[in-house]
Amino acid sequence: MTFGEKLKEARKNIGLSQEELSELIGVSRAAVAKWESDKGLPDIENLKTVAKLLDVSTDYLLDDGATLDLSVTKKAIDLEKYAEGKKLSRIKKVKIKERIVRETYPEDEIVRLTLTGIRDTKREKIVDEAIGWFVLILGDIPLFGTQEMGKLVNSLDHQYYLVNKEKDQYFVLLTDEHIIARKLPSKITGKKFEIGDMKFRTMGIVKETV
Repeated sequence: MTFGEKLKEARKNIGLSQEELSELIGVSRAAVAKWESDKGLPDIENLKTVAKLLDVSTDYLLDDGATLDLSVTKKAIDLEKYAEGKKLSRIKKVKIKERIVRETYPEDEIVRLTLTGIRDTKREKIVDEAIGWFVLILGDIPLFGTQEMGKLVNSLDHQYYLVNKEKDQYFVLLTDEHIIARKLPSKITGKKFEIGDMKFRTMGIVKETV
């Protein structure tokens, strides 16, 4: 099997979409699609991230190997169950997702994250420079070009958290349909950090549910 075939098989076995896998790794969905079609390989840092995410060696991904042992969990969620018959606004969805993540990790510290930026690819930066739109402000989010702002808008329905257990730390993503967790290879301690192409900032602790 090729690298792309192994990556695609692993993703399908755990039930992740290309977009969900890309967010866990911190790259664009197009990058994952390119890797799976064997039109390119990740750089060394992303290769290491993929290997750790799949709990396999880089040698396995690049050469012949054995059965995959995936270190990602994905669970379906039902926001309507918490809606009490009311229409779900975006703010209400966020509150429900925070309740779900607290119920999923009742004994652990949960750190709320905000997505502050997504690194542009070289091609996207060229597009931004050609258009010349560089003054777009959204709340506390810094200035971005049009390509990056578009990515952020597309991520508004996703919530991100760090879950701190006694020895381990998990990067947790909640969409409107799933809660997905990935064990991190090393603990993040700073208030500002990056996972792949995504830039995050911590926004306090998720309190106990009432």
